[in-house]
Amino acid sequence: MKATRVDTVMVRDVVTAEHGTPFKEVVRRLDQHRISGLPVIDSDRKVIGVVSETDLLLRQAISSAPAGGRVSWAERLRGLSRRVRRNAVRARAGTAGGVMSAPAVTVGTHTTVPEAARLMAERGIERLPVVDEKDRLVGVVTRRELLQMFLRPDDEIRRAVQQQVFVDALWLAPHIVEASVRNGVVTLTGQLERRSDIPVAVGLSSRVDGVVAVVDRLSYQLDDSHLRPAEQAALHGITDDWTRRL
Repeated sequence: MKATRVDTVMVRDVVTAEHGTPFKEVVRRLDQHRISGLPVIDSDRKVIGVVSETDLLLRQAISSAPAGGRVSWAERLRGLSRRVRRNAVRARAGTAGGVMSAPAVTVGTHTTVPEAARLMAERGIERLPVVDEKDRLVGVVTRRELLQMFLRPDDEIRRAVQQQVFVDALWLAPHIVEASVRNGVVTLTGQLERRSDIPVAVGLSSRVDGVVAVVDRLSYQLDDSHLRPAEQAALHGITDDWTRRL
């Protein structure tokens, strides 16, 4: 069972900027298209950075700060940390290339939606440029597209869990496990043959598109948790078709 890939949910008509695009033009594009950020690309459509509203607000804040008497802007920077100095210099730039955050965090078309969501959370970003095998921009995925996956109707999620997890992946008869869904939370009830099958069923169910969480109420007939690997393999060979005959 495969999770949904970002290339099936990404926006393909991407608003971009070039390194030399003026600051005001970047602002105009964001406002015109009602977006909060855009990738900066080179002549080969390779992503060299990303400009977000945060970058633009930082530039505006630094540029509009009072001079503080006769102390020059450069002199005021000397007392700041290296990171703050770098951000301040970037914030005074007049082009997309000067104000952008770089290098850009990107993902490939094969990246799954859960992987993209995890990367966004780890990096604290709201959008990910999607690139092809030659690192050229082909789309962009934002938190909005990822969150759409969690708007899937409960009944559709229930059918997907039953079919994709228990019939297609685990080869079980449909009536062996009952999957009930409420607000994206899946509750699994039923009895499996082996204890080791339970974490597999729970893990696969959590990967189904739209699933928020999984409640495990599964039981088992045989506790194989204390068997050695060779014994488990032999046991699986004997009992693998237990539920398929039901």
